[in-house]
Amino acid sequence: MIRKTTTPLLAVLLIASCGGLPVDRTTVQGTGPDELLKLRAGPGLGYNVILGLPDGTTLNRHDCVTEVGQLWCRVSLTDGPQISGYVSADYLGPR
Repeated sequence: MIRKTTTPLLAVLLIASCGGLPVDRTTVQGTGPDELLKLRAGPGLGYNVILGLPDGTTLNRHDCVTEVGQLWCRVSLTDGPQISGYVSADYLGPR
Protein backbone atom coordinates (compact mmCIF):
# COMPACT_ATOMS: atom_id res chain seq x y z
CA MET A 1 0.00 0.00 0.00
CA ILE A 2 1.36 3.43 -0.97
CA ARG A 3 0.74 6.15 1.55
CA LYS A 4 0.63 9.71 0.29
CA THR A 5 1.45 12.59 2.55
CA THR A 6 0.37 16.20 2.16
CA THR A 7 2.62 17.62 4.88
CA PRO A 8 5.08 19.43 2.55
CA LEU A 9 2.26 21.08 0.61
CA LEU A 10 0.50 22.02 3.84
CA ALA A 11 3.71 23.59 5.16
CA VAL A 12 4.11 25.67 1.99
CA LEU A 13 0.50 26.86 2.21
CA LEU A 14 0.91 27.82 5.86
CA ILE A 15 4.11 29.74 5.17
CA ALA A 16 2.46 31.61 2.29
CA SER A 17 -0.61 32.52 4.32
CA CYS A 18 1.52 33.73 7.23
CA GLY A 19 3.62 36.03 5.12
CA GLY A 20 6.71 33.85 5.41
CA LEU A 21 7.58 34.29 1.74
CA PRO A 22 9.87 37.13 0.67
CA VAL A 23 8.25 40.49 -0.01
CA ASP A 24 8.41 42.22 -3.38
CA ARG A 25 10.19 45.52 -3.79
CA THR A 26 8.22 48.09 -5.74
CA THR A 27 8.16 51.84 -6.30
CA VAL A 28 5.43 54.45 -6.39
CA GLN A 29 4.73 55.41 -10.01
CA GLY A 30 2.23 57.60 -11.83
CA THR A 31 1.08 60.03 -9.15
CA GLY A 32 2.42 63.03 -11.05
CA PRO A 33 4.81 65.79 -10.02
CA ASP A 34 2.42 67.58 -7.66
CA GLU A 35 0.53 64.61 -6.19
CA LEU A 36 1.18 62.02 -3.48
CA LEU A 37 0.00 58.42 -3.18
CA LYS A 38 -2.00 58.07 0.02
CA LEU A 39 -0.80 55.37 2.41
CA ARG A 40 -3.98 54.32 4.23
CA ALA A 41 -4.69 52.43 7.44
CA GLY A 42 -6.77 49.84 5.56
CA PRO A 43 -7.64 48.66 2.04
CA GLY A 44 -10.08 51.30 0.83
CA LEU A 45 -10.87 54.98 0.49
CA GLY A 46 -12.76 55.00 3.80
CA TYR A 47 -9.61 54.44 5.86
CA ASN A 48 -7.52 57.22 7.39
CA VAL A 49 -4.49 58.51 5.49
CA ILE A 50 -1.23 57.77 7.29
CA LEU A 51 1.01 59.79 4.97
CA GLY A 52 1.58 60.76 1.34
CA LEU A 53 4.19 59.07 -0.83
CA PRO A 54 5.82 60.80 -3.82
CA ASP A 55 6.75 59.08 -7.09
CA GLY A 56 9.93 57.04 -6.71
CA THR A 57 9.32 56.00 -3.08
CA THR A 58 10.54 52.42 -2.61
CA LEU A 59 8.19 50.06 -0.82
CA ASN A 60 8.04 46.45 0.33
CA ARG A 61 4.86 44.86 -1.03
CA HIS A 62 3.50 42.19 1.33
CA ASP A 63 0.12 41.08 -0.05
CA CYS A 64 -2.81 42.46 -2.01
CA VAL A 65 -6.59 42.29 -1.65
CA THR A 66 -9.52 43.42 -3.77
CA GLU A 67 -12.04 45.74 -2.13
CA VAL A 68 -15.03 47.10 -4.10
CA GLY A 69 -13.34 46.21 -7.40
CA GLN A 70 -10.06 47.95 -6.52
CA LEU A 71 -6.78 46.13 -5.84
CA TRP A 72 -5.06 47.36 -2.64
CA CYS A 73 -1.62 46.24 -1.49
CA ARG A 74 -0.26 46.14 2.04
CA VAL A 75 3.14 47.82 1.92
CA SER A 76 5.85 49.11 4.21
CA LEU A 77 8.49 51.73 3.56
CA THR A 78 11.80 50.18 2.51
CA ASP A 79 13.69 52.83 4.50
CA GLY A 80 11.29 52.62 7.47
CA PRO A 81 9.63 49.19 7.61
CA GLN A 82 7.79 50.06 10.82
CA ILE A 83 5.62 52.40 8.72
CA SER A 84 3.05 50.31 6.87
CA GLY A 85 -0.41 50.53 5.40
CA TYR A 86 -2.33 50.05 2.16
CA VAL A 87 -2.04 51.75 -1.22
CA SER A 88 -3.85 51.38 -4.53
CA ALA A 89 -2.00 48.87 -6.71
CA ASP A 90 -2.60 51.18 -9.71
CA TYR A 91 0.32 53.31 -8.53
CA LEU A 92 2.89 50.58 -7.92
CA GLY A 93 5.64 49.51 -10.31
CA PRO A 94 5.61 46.02 -11.78
CA ARG A 95 6.13 43.02 -9.53
